[in-house]
Amino acid sequence: MTTSLPTDLADLDDDPAAVESQVLEATVPEADAGQRLDKVLAAQFAQFSRSRLQQWCEAGLVTMGGEPAGVRDKARPGEVLRLQVPELPEDTAFAAEDLPLDVVHEDAALAVIDKPAGLVVHPAAGNWSGTLLNGLLARYPETAVLPRAGIVHRLDKDTSGLMVTARTLQAQTELVRRLQARTVHRQYLALAWGEVERAFSVDAPIARHPRDRLRMAVVQGGKPARTDFTPLAVCETRWGPVTALRCKLHSGRTHQIRVHLQFAKFDLVADPIYGGRPRPGLPLDRQALHAARLSFLHPVGDRPLDCIAPIPADITAFWDACDGDADAIDPRRWPSFV
Repeated sequence: MTTSLPTDLADLDDDPAAVESQVLEATVPEADAGQRLDKVLAAQFAQFSRSRLQQWCEAGLVTMGGEPAGVRDKARPGEVLRLQVPELPEDTAFAAEDLPLDVVHEDAALAVIDKPAGLVVHPAAGNWSGTLLNGLLARYPETAVLPRAGIVHRLDKDTSGLMVTARTLQAQTELVRRLQARTVHRQYLALAWGEVERAFSVDAPIARHPRDRLRMAVVQGGKPARTDFTPLAVCETRWGPVTALRCKLHSGRTHQIRVHLQFAKFDLVADPIYGGRPRPGLPLDRQALHAARLSFLHPVGDRPLDCIAPIPADITAFWDACDGDADAIDPRRWPSFV
């Protein structure tokens, strides 16, 4: 049995006539006589958004009294409304899929995954399958009864590295609590353009960008966020100097490291959203950001767990091409905090 997402989380992308459907019926109340049909539909089938119902009308999936009905038709009291509801991609989003997962640690309560760049964490519009969540459901079937299949925090699609996921409700509840209490220590490797001479912190609130809905930004009144940045090494490239940074999160806001770096006037290498001016010929096709070390006390028994994900090949190759010191970016040399 699969768990369905709310039906109005995404726009209708598929051809409604080409997918399986169910049929729902309702009778037009006397009180709704003469009202626009889409308004009546929204009242009778409140589980769907009005825009979704309008789309279905336009696709020929709604009849009134056995005849095709349009959005602007007037409702006729006593007539039967028939709504053909197509099966949407999101209806099967929570399906188990046998995906290769790089498991760094697992036990009865949790698993720590080294997520590759390019893997989406959670199903959403445009990515209803092939996500980390789908892979977790296949490897750990017991997580089907947990919220988000046990996922407690996320990484951007093109950020690689460590994530902890729960296998029991007790572990998930406690991990969420500890993330909020900032006792789960997350450290990232970032490569940034420019020469960073000394360690610094950015303590600045983050919210959705006021004009660009694809971006986040430092915004007054946003959610509190703090990131510590420690320079590890600097190397020269034909595109300019690059600094390797160890980044420690004290909160977990969307795009936090990327936004805080930009706020501090540094651009993340190869970041398509926050990375500043293009550098033609750059041999890296995703942001140079990797969740390299994850340290916390186990939610059952409080034993210390300190997990390390090797720097992935694409970032390593870029650093090597810059004649960077491999030891300088080795997360095994970083503090564990537990």
